[in-house]
Amino acid sequence: MIKILIAEDDKALNAHVKSALVGNGYLAESCFDGEEALKRLENDDFDMLITDVMMPQTDGFELVRRVRRTDKRIPVLFMTALDDKPSKMIGYELGDDYVVKPFDTDVLLARIAALLRRANIERTRELVAGNLRMNLDEHTAYVNGDELPLTVREFDLLFKLLSFPRRTFTRAQLMEEFWDYDSSATSRTVDVYMAKIREKTVDCNGFEILTVHGLGYKAVLK
Repeated sequence: MIKILIAEDDKALNAHVKSALVGNGYLAESCFDGEEALKRLENDDFDMLITDVMMPQTDGFELVRRVRRTDKRIPVLFMTALDDKPSKMIGYELGDDYVVKPFDTDVLLARIAALLRRANIERTRELVAGNLRMNLDEHTAYVNGDELPLTVREFDLLFKLLSFPRRTFTRAQLMEEFWDYDSSATSRTVDVYMAKIREKTVDCNGFEILTVHGLGYKAVLK
């Protein structure tokens, strides 16, 4: 079972988040300052850290800096009242997501699930969506055990979309990442590739690739 550490000095909020996590099938443990969090992380294995920024003894930013010296992989979500741009930039540089208080608990849970999913993909180098299984190291995809004939670029595009479900990627973003300096590529090129991917994944039952009109594309899990 996934185990999450919550570092938050507001005891009522800490208890609320812990209750929400436990109610959704996670193991959750609480601590109330950065030094306590460091000791817990050193002495036990956690799958994720949720931390406030403004805490006694050691603040959340310093906590994560020290954690990252020995653990580069643990997903970190900052949960803080700091809503200014410099704080957010530090948060995203050190951690993986940044939620500003007050927040909707359902949104928090959705972002936690997304972080854990991406961490699992990174760790296993595999992605599963319904009857589709993709292996990043082998660059292969299978539907119901049968190999799906994707080109390298088709594979990379699909893996990217499925790694960040519901996130919209603009055509410009996709061109920059997957076509690099190919001067012959245009936004129409992206559309052609997406059409090919949709055609080849018509028998996949775990997701749908949606066009976000005027922007680009996103994958939605079923």
